[in-house]
Amino acid sequence: MAPEAKTPAKKDVRAWDALTPPLAEWILEYVSSSGFSRMTPVQAAVLPLFLTNKDVVVEAVTGSGKTLAFLIPLIQRLLRIEEPTKRHHVAAIVVTPTRELASQIHKVFLDLIAFYTTSAELLPFLSDDFEKRPATMTPFILPQLVVGGTTTPAQDLSFFLRHSPNILVATPGRLVELLSSPHVHCPQSSFECLVLDEGDRLLDLGFKPDIQKILARLPKQRRTGLFSASISEAVSEIIRVGLRNPVRVSVTVKSLKTGGIIEDRRTPASLQMTYLVTPASRKLPALVQIMDKLEQRPQKTIIFLSTCAAVDYFQHVLPPLLPEGYQLVPLHGKHQPQVRKRNFDKFQTSSQPIILLTTDVAARGIDIPQVDLSVQLDPPSDVKVFIHRAGRAGRAGRRGLAVVFLHPGKEEDYVQFLDIRKTPITPLVHPEIDVSDAEATAVTEKIRSLVKEDRALHEKAQRAFPSFIRSYGKHQASSIFRIEDLDWTQLGRGWGLLKLPKMPELKSFQGDKKLGVAMDWDAYEYKDKTREKARRAALEAEDPAADAERAEAFKSKRKRNAEAWSGKHEQEGVRTVRREKRRKKKDAESWSNMTEEERLKARELDELLAEVRRQNQAKFAAEAAAAAAAGGGGDGDGKGDEFTGFD
Repeated sequence: MAPEAKTPAKKDVRAWDALTPPLAEWILEYVSSSGFSRMTPVQAAVLPLFLTNKDVVVEAVTGSGKTLAFLIPLIQRLLRIEEPTKRHHVAAIVVTPTRELASQIHKVFLDLIAFYTTSAELLPFLSDDFEKRPATMTPFILPQLVVGGTTTPAQDLSFFLRHSPNILVATPGRLVELLSSPHVHCPQSSFECLVLDEGDRLLDLGFKPDIQKILARLPKQRRTGLFSASISEAVSEIIRVGLRNPVRVSVTVKSLKTGGIIEDRRTPASLQMTYLVTPASRKLPALVQIMDKLEQRPQKTIIFLSTCAAVDYFQHVLPPLLPEGYQLVPLHGKHQPQVRKRNFDKFQTSSQPIILLTTDVAARGIDIPQVDLSVQLDPPSDVKVFIHRAGRAGRAGRRGLAVVFLHPGKEEDYVQFLDIRKTPITPLVHPEIDVSDAEATAVTEKIRSLVKEDRALHEKAQRAFPSFIRSYGKHQASSIFRIEDLDWTQLGRGWGLLKLPKMPELKSFQGDKKLGVAMDWDAYEYKDKTREKARRAALEAEDPAADAERAEAFKSKRKRNAEAWSGKHEQEGVRTVRREKRRKKKDAESWSNMTEEERLKARELDELLAEVRRQNQAKFAAEAAAAAAAGGGGDGDGKGDEFTGFD
């Protein structure tokens, strides 16, 4: 009897060694040592295309491994060329919308090429200790990070000229500056590949003019890849002008709905997407309960707010409310680059439970490992951003929880709205998460007690609240998020405000704008002694008795010089006093906001101006005396009418 023929084992289509053309051995070594046993679906779909001569437009769920999906093909393409890239020639460019994402991609680049012998030998020579890296006769991969804030354009160009990296990882504005140099070349003979990561956001943030300038400086015969978790209509313009017959790749996740219906979803299956309906005054108490009552305490949490000013305010009032053991670091786009980098690094490397309080600057592309919880206290104005915010948790197969807070009423329609957009969310169910009126009141009073300790914190709240309202009014789902439906008293209590700010949206509000809080505003002090001294000086300048005295003196002077008519002189006197009062107040506030160095310079400038005035006055007095001695008197010859300068 003939032996039974064995059925050959089916080859795993997501195995790294199943790719054609095959990957270099050192790349296989990297993915193996990094724990990537198999390709993710997006990598399995994109790598065979981008490794060959195909342009790609890739839409895949957040946390799906898009970074390696373009880095590996890019590197493979450059290493196929037998000769190394010429000095001062660029072979590939990766463009991202934010510094943080660019830094992250650059780090992955460095980790990857450390397994490639030629590049690994060159990396130590990229420090400032070396004038330039040594030359090599074999193909190499050397990336340069080109972003604003950490370096100047001159430093970027100096690094490029000294070390001749052949890959640029950059943000659009700084990249345009570098490419404008005549010493940076992107010729057809050298340039291979352009990648636009988070391509839709590159246009959403207004980078379109910079992207067009970049495309104009690159050869048309190149490979181009556009990657994002969502492809907006605006990206079609980039597709038309920047890509040649692109293959569109869309990788979705299948979910089983009630009734056995299978449908696509735009978030990973490992991420639990939830919502919590609660009045504004109970948001923060509910957040505290979530942080405290979850079965496993989240090690890394990201809390999203709508504006930079809101982050600046809540970074002070939120920490005292949190359960013991949590650190909180703020991050938003108006921070200085050094602050952004320091706070982001602190969040990434912390081994203790930590919270990142941020805006949408941290919503896209950044791969922060082991984020357990993503909380959206304010739903984003752009619905596409919702997916990116939520997707900071549950990345690369890790379990994660995302929670969005909604006000009762019309905002509850947001659940159905997201479901239609293939982003289903379910209620957050937890037996211990239930905020009572007493607990909400206690939190409001605790925030207010903190704010009462420092007038500066009250001013932050008065700036942040209107910025939140303006952002709320810009929601794309305007029929769901309506300013007219907001409960101003609930919002004011939820923010711990001492009073509602003056703002156009409150013109029709008939309630108590003081929110039931009695304050002696004249006695309300800054913690900062210098600011408090300046405030008191400004307060004294506004003294009504002094105003009346100055107005009367001005009126008397005007009466001596000319006859008053129709009360105009009295009005002008009052206006002058008011202008002087505003000027003093403005000067006092400006002085309080200065650093010691700025104050020293201001004093030196005042002393210099005073000295110039004294010299001018002495000069004019001497000239007048000389003219009087000569008998000229300045009359009749026209010299008395000449402009001789300011005193």
